[in-house]
Amino acid sequence: MSENTKHVTYEDAGVDTAEGGRAVDAIKQMVAETNRPEVIGGIGGFGGLFSAAALKGMEDPILISGTDGVGTKLVLAQILDRHETVGQDLVAMCVNDILASGAEPLFFLDYIAIGHIEAEHMAKIVRGVADGCKLAGCALVGGEMAEHPGVMRPDDYDLAGFAVGVVDRPKMLDPANVRPGDVILGLPSTGVHSNGYSLVRKVIGVDGVVPGTPEAAAKKAELEAIEVADGVSLADALLAPTRIYVKPILDLLRGGAPVHALAHITGGGITENLNRALADDVDAVVTRNGAEMGWDVPPVITYISNQAELAPNEACKTFNMGVGLCIICAPEDEAAVTAALEELGEHPFRVGTCVPGTGKVVYSDEQ
Repeated sequence: MSENTKHVTYEDAGVDTAEGGRAVDAIKQMVAETNRPEVIGGIGGFGGLFSAAALKGMEDPILISGTDGVGTKLVLAQILDRHETVGQDLVAMCVNDILASGAEPLFFLDYIAIGHIEAEHMAKIVRGVADGCKLAGCALVGGEMAEHPGVMRPDDYDLAGFAVGVVDRPKMLDPANVRPGDVILGLPSTGVHSNGYSLVRKVIGVDGVVPGTPEAAAKKAELEAIEVADGVSLADALLAPTRIYVKPILDLLRGGAPVHALAHITGGGITENLNRALADDVDAVVTRNGAEMGWDVPPVITYISNQAELAPNEACKTFNMGVGLCIICAPEDEAAVTAALEELGEHPFRVGTCVPGTGKVVYSDEQ
């Protein structure tokens, strides 16, 4: 090193370790609120500790893991300066996926990359993660806050998450159990959830808008002024958090409901997710009459689809169309499964039926 080289600290390089410490302190109570009896210790160690003793009571415990992010919905959250709910999106994308096998989520870890750490900002994001974990019944056992000065804008951030769950092999759901004649039920989504936002951003004109600028403030006011439903702005509808289906579905399965398979409707919409819950010799026929689905589609999805002039097939492989989760059961069990879901406070509806085929999703208006 040259004698003329200036002494440079980590803080000089843009990493504020003191603020990082304050951020950890700010979230400790939130993390503790998600604890399950199996959690050992708290955050701050090199790894999250979780007892596997409960698995000993299972015949053949199968661990199931899932990882995901929130995607470009975060761009909208930054422009609107609303960060309290995207953490729930993160948890939902992971736990709903492992739920599709009938698994109970046990614990969750998050990874937050951000241009500059501010304890208050981080607390808002992690509050959403903690709320999501409580809704899913899983423990937030650890995570990472990574400050990326010079790589990301100070207010820019990205989220990733990782969930681990367990299911007893004899109770695991398997698409191979799906048969022709089976009925497909749906549980409603809360809107767009966390998929299709690259298209959403293009439609609402936020590409290239930098958060914290006058242009962002103007766009925020515009999105808050557009009403897509009674008293619901486009901004509110687009940031509605992804629904977590874990507790009602686990209650349904533990009650002995004869469910054959589940499908979490995420990126790729109905077309490219429902097929993942089908046997190789079965097709799903989804009820659709032209552009109209056989159930109520959230107004925000209709608004974006119309603004983008999406053909019905494009809409159905981009958005969830109001179906967050599909439940497949035998026709003779439809009434019982429906009644059990309603008893749990749910509002199931018929999505379609299964017919002989090759494992794909088709629509009734195309037959």
